[in-house]
Amino acid sequence: MNQLEQLRKMTTVVADTGDIEAIKQCKPVDATTNPSLIFKAAQQKQYAFLISNAIEYADSKTCSISDKLALTLDKLAVNFGAEILKIVPGRVSTEVDSRLSFDTEGSIKKGRELIGLYEEMGIAKERILIKVASTWEGIQAASVLEKEGIHCNLTLLFSIAQAVACGEAGITLISPFVGRILDWYKKSEGVDGYPADKDPGVISVTQIYNYYKNHGLKTVVMGASFRNTGEIVELAGCDLLTISPDLLNELAATEAVLEQKLDSSTAKTMEVEKIDIDEKTFRWMMNENAMATEKLSEGIRNFTADTVKLEKLIMSMI
Repeated sequence: MNQLEQLRKMTTVVADTGDIEAIKQCKPVDATTNPSLIFKAAQQKQYAFLISNAIEYADSKTCSISDKLALTLDKLAVNFGAEILKIVPGRVSTEVDSRLSFDTEGSIKKGRELIGLYEEMGIAKERILIKVASTWEGIQAASVLEKEGIHCNLTLLFSIAQAVACGEAGITLISPFVGRILDWYKKSEGVDGYPADKDPGVISVTQIYNYYKNHGLKTVVMGASFRNTGEIVELAGCDLLTISPDLLNELAATEAVLEQKLDSSTAKTMEVEKIDIDEKTFRWMMNENAMATEKLSEGIRNFTADTVKLEKLIMSMI
């Protein structure tokens, strides 16, 4: 078996893309999207019908121009999600506007609206993960949505503080970002890279996985944002891994033996100190972690920049 086939026997493989054709080729269980992926996909001619449908949908509603633009963005994200769900047997993640990352009530409202748009299309909320940034406010919003039966994926996660807060809040799934952690450490320490087993992103996700399994937290871990297949190999056995089509293809072309590195039964036997988390502790731990603070802020800014680009693209078509 190639490495992708082996990986699928120990980990749920998720496609990290908004490109529907790429998902057809990769045949993942689930798929994840974000504003950057949607913006990239929206520029491809074969998806123009999804944009025109979103514009027509918003135009049929009586509301202000700004509200119509916001509704168009939401409908477009849902349209992509609905197309993806025709291919994958599992779930798709759809992201809340990153400009709501510090707005608990706004994030709750947006999450409900996205689920409402899916339900209008006959898609049950059980097949959707609402993606929210792992700020304190985002975690509190997701906790409320979870209590309403709306499952969430907490993204832009770079630290044990964020992970513990999500686990204690009863979040369905978290997406710790492996590659972006690597990027920060390469720049900070002035190195070209690390051996895969010493990769700071791999170490972070391993710590989170072992903490969850050791302390019986039900939130599942989906490693994300990979820079190379070495990182993926070192996290084989993680609950889920969301992987770009290029790296999925690279794994499929590699025949080497894949060893399971993460195992819940092993994690349960470890001595892992319990962290008591509240807002003050969360904010202090984030403050003490320069990498997590900087990458969270940068991620929100970058997703917002691509959302604004997408808005301009849509405005040019209205």
